[in-house]
Amino acid sequence: MCSIIGYCDPCWEHETFFEGFGRTKSRGPDDTRVIDTGRGVLGFHRLSIMGLHPEGMQPFTLDGCACVCNGEIYGFEKVREALKQKGYAFESDSDCEVLLPLYREYGTGMFAMLDAEFACVIYDGGTGEFIAARDPIGIRPLYYGYSESGAPVFASEPKNLTGLVKKIFPFPPGHYYKNGAFVCYNDIAAVSEVCRDDLETACRNIREKLTAGVKKRLVADARVGFLLSGGLDSSLVCAIAAKESKEPIKTFAIGMEKDAIDLKYARQVADYIGSDHTEVFMTPAEVLASLEEVIYALGTYDITTVRASMGMYLVCKAIHETTDIRVLLTGEISDELFGYKYTDFAPSAEAFQKEAQKRLRELHMYDVLRADRCISVHSLEARVPFGDLDFAKYVMALDPEMKRNKYNKGKYLLRHAFEGTGILPDSILWREKAAFSDAVGHSMVDDLKEYAETRYSDDEFERRRKQYAHAQPFTKESLLYREIFEKYYPGQAEMIVDFWMPNKEWEGCNVSDPSARVLSNYGDSGK
Repeated sequence: MCSIIGYCDPCWEHETFFEGFGRTKSRGPDDTRVIDTGRGVLGFHRLSIMGLHPEGMQPFTLDGCACVCNGEIYGFEKVREALKQKGYAFESDSDCEVLLPLYREYGTGMFAMLDAEFACVIYDGGTGEFIAARDPIGIRPLYYGYSESGAPVFASEPKNLTGLVKKIFPFPPGHYYKNGAFVCYNDIAAVSEVCRDDLETACRNIREKLTAGVKKRLVADARVGFLLSGGLDSSLVCAIAAKESKEPIKTFAIGMEKDAIDLKYARQVADYIGSDHTEVFMTPAEVLASLEEVIYALGTYDITTVRASMGMYLVCKAIHETTDIRVLLTGEISDELFGYKYTDFAPSAEAFQKEAQKRLRELHMYDVLRADRCISVHSLEARVPFGDLDFAKYVMALDPEMKRNKYNKGKYLLRHAFEGTGILPDSILWREKAAFSDAVGHSMVDDLKEYAETRYSDDEFERRRKQYAHAQPFTKESLLYREIFEKYYPGQAEMIVDFWMPNKEWEGCNVSDPSARVLSNYGDSGK
């Protein structure tokens, strides 16, 4: 994971700029470089993953143009060979070095060509303008705002922009910015034609495409590890990786000391796939002591995101402190593609699909944000196989009637896709899902809620929550998170569109807590 910044104004205040950019040094602790193009500055904090030699350091330059990119360009070797045939020379093994030659050849048309998770800023020396872009799901973070003179400023995280701009906005995924306008080059959630593959064909394609998505994310010049919760999604990623790797993979799980649901299942998976497995335990005291630093790292007040981040933050901290791993594969994005507990209540296939599209388009503000921040703040890189563009596009295009829970088992397509392969034991493949914030231990969420109760009287809660018009806190827990958020990001609450909650318009989903634990169909989940 790296950090980038582009201040697109020739008049920039050095001290304020470097102070803001320095706030994400943990994203790229290996090296830092800033260049002045004469029209503005580009900055790069490097975490060495691909092309570990100094030649791979950014910004890259070519014939008066310059580029910074936080990303992974999959299959870049073929792209580089094709560009060599056109006369381009390369100085490093960095995947991102292909971007400027691609821009020279194809202009902004290059972005739709990339199989990548990326955020980049390009300076075009010929026109004197800056172009920025972000991958279709928003796996790599990018934010923007405008300087006092009205010039755009782009950066990896909101904390880079506080003090540089008045209002901070998330850069829309699947868009590029050029000539003062955002242009959509890939709406990953849109479906131009419904795929009518039958069940077995669909499941075969799901299996093959997910396997390909995992395989391409194993390629790195740095050490790779895996977050394993014992649930379906992370277990599949780990099992596929174990099958494709010559050496035992390294897996990590975390849970509360007394009631972690998933630790036992993670251990079962690790034993089955033969991974080198590490368990990390956390205490209520550690959770509460870490709350403020987690919210600062996240840049959000969303209840679900904060809860689910506590365990991920602490396990990544342990990985950073005790290993030399630099890359982590995770299981995010599966819920949005295949459905979650609350989507069982979708009244129709059309409603299911509409909800999936909404969630996928907003995911960069929630689960994807959580994975990025919890991992990057500890100088690690996140890779998300379920976010593979070919895989996600295919699943989104499948007939939504097929994806609805008509089988009395959530995520049936994903489970059936690997049924009979022996890649996981049936006890894991068919186990009911538990929410991650519950799976690390039901007591963790209870501890957070109880702590929030001690912070405010009922009258104080009602008075203090009403000062917020956007995404108004509705529980003491949500007020606690919002007040911590405002301490570090004052007046920037609209970076998050709303709370990540079940669709209240659906019968059975009008609940006051985001945890699936409160839904009537939670059943045996989390046992």
